[in-house]
Amino acid sequence: MSFESLNIMEPILRALKEEGYTTPTPIQAQAIPIVLKGTDLLGCAQTGTGKTAAFAIPILQLLSAKRSNEKKRHIRSIIVTPTRELAIQIGDSFKAYGRFCGLTHTVVFGGVKQHAQTQALQHGVDILVATPGRLLDLMNQGFITLKQIEIFVLDEADRMLDMGFIHDVKKIIAALPQKRQSLFFSATMPPEIVKLSGTILFKPEKVEVTPVSSTAETINQFIYFVDKGDKNALLLEILKNPDIKTVLVFTRTKHGADKVVKVLTRNNIKAQAIHGNKAQNARQAALNNFKAGSTRVLVATDIAARGIDVDELEYVINFDIPNIPETYVHRIGRTGRAGNRGIAYSFCDAEERPYLKDIEKLIARKIPVVENHPFPPGNTPPQPKPAPEHQNRPARRPVNAATGEHKPAKQWYGKKNRVR
Repeated sequence: MSFESLNIMEPILRALKEEGYTTPTPIQAQAIPIVLKGTDLLGCAQTGTGKTAAFAIPILQLLSAKRSNEKKRHIRSIIVTPTRELAIQIGDSFKAYGRFCGLTHTVVFGGVKQHAQTQALQHGVDILVATPGRLLDLMNQGFITLKQIEIFVLDEADRMLDMGFIHDVKKIIAALPQKRQSLFFSATMPPEIVKLSGTILFKPEKVEVTPVSSTAETINQFIYFVDKGDKNALLLEILKNPDIKTVLVFTRTKHGADKVVKVLTRNNIKAQAIHGNKAQNARQAALNNFKAGSTRVLVATDIAARGIDVDELEYVINFDIPNIPETYVHRIGRTGRAGNRGIAYSFCDAEERPYLKDIEKLIARKIPVVENHPFPPGNTPPQPKPAPEHQNRPARRPVNAATGEHKPAKQWYGKKNRVR
């Protein structure tokens, strides 16, 4: 199947050709015809399947075919997505696919000053990509109205719920016109997501291109059993491989990400961290450096598990095994995208083995174990626990003013220190 067979207009086909797209992915092949005929869509697709193009291409075509005669453009389509990284990624996709369509778009998200965003809105845009918090803020200030929305997209719905955006999403839905086309995408379909979709969609067609919570077949997965204290050394050993040009490393905590970056930097490996404590500008700069190849290792927490889209990223390393099985799927989904090859390494210490068991149950497969490596479990001798701080304190016995010597214990005064 080709994009031409999906009845896509020539300006978009030309843009897709320039981007190097030749064959649609399964979700694109199934979703594009449904959206083009104006039907609501319920899409279940894991990350890395080409989902963004599955809604961006038909939206561009539908809006191009039905031009507004008004001098000032108004927002005709809105895409709501949970994170700033995802919003920027989707905005880049609309820019790439719609470069010959004559439509305008902008992206709004929190964590930065709003002036540039409000200026773009005041000039008029056809397509808006937004995160929930900043969208509601700008609506309350009067910069955005959703009354003329023709196509509404809720992207990464399950992630929205995980991040606590459900109430914001409901407020946004309430501000939309009743007559609209709605597209709803989620990587997983637990009962609460199905319930939410029922409040948004009208007689939708469903597209499900992969089993729920499965990993892409193009990703080769491996487990290293290792003591917790040897994880840094194992990471440095793996990075000796010159074929690993760039790698995305996931840690469980922000503090853990910063510690890994310090270790790598001390060993002359260019690394940066991206997590919630970093300012938006710093996070975007780190991501841009990683995409450009000037940063070899990007260390991230799960805030970035679905928000990083790097062309041909081949390696992902789980420095810490996630305690939520679905998170593993989203993490390694940063590689092996759109049919490309990917490799995912995971470091598992003794305490994390139950998490690994849950992951293997979810993905219904055993992850191969790397047996021969320099840091097998038990390689690091157990470290003695430090004595409690109060045991290391010097005794505070009273001093005899005349002799300068400590008074004997029986002369101590006070209930706390008295020897009985």
